[in-house]
Amino acid sequence: MSGSLDGMNEQLGADVLRSRGLRVTATRLAVLETLAELPAHVTVEQVEQGARKRLGVISTQAVYDIMRALHEARLVRRIEPAGSPALFETRVGDNHHHLICRICGRVVDVDCAVGSAPCLTAADGKGYEIDEAEVAYWGRCPDCVAQSRASSRRPTNAPTTPKRAARGAQKSRRSRQRMSKKAVRSE
Repeated sequence: MSGSLDGMNEQLGADVLRSRGLRVTATRLAVLETLAELPAHVTVEQVEQGARKRLGVISTQAVYDIMRALHEARLVRRIEPAGSPALFETRVGDNHHHLICRICGRVVDVDCAVGSAPCLTAADGKGYEIDEAEVAYWGRCPDCVAQSRASSRRPTNAPTTPKRAARGAQKSRRSRQRMSKKAVRSE
């Protein structure tokens, strides 16, 4: 995962945790090391799997608790795209937003086009001291766009896979058989 945990090892992890006032434990170190190895924007379940490989045993609740502590210490950022589980990333402390694919759910970082945080100004701040604007751009990722274009070029009656072609042929046979039985009955 690119971000503030690049090159994480046990000693660096311990230093990072202490610098944020967190107690150093084997489970927290395993989670930090896992986060450093995973791609950006991961679920708690992905972190749990990686930490379990390191430790052998770790409870799901322990991972949730650690992720909450890391979020509160601003070591990870939590994003919650609509319709998806919470995602965590280690790219913190800068001003970036997210592109989210409506089809496959892929999330990528995009730098803010305007500059420093909060990068957007509310029409009426209602007395709030605004320090961040969270922006999610929704659309289709390049892979889903390409897949959509490829499927729109295929004739509508063309099978998409060998399995579908076989099922289609089987349905056609059954349909012809039903139609011939109806024709025999009506005679």
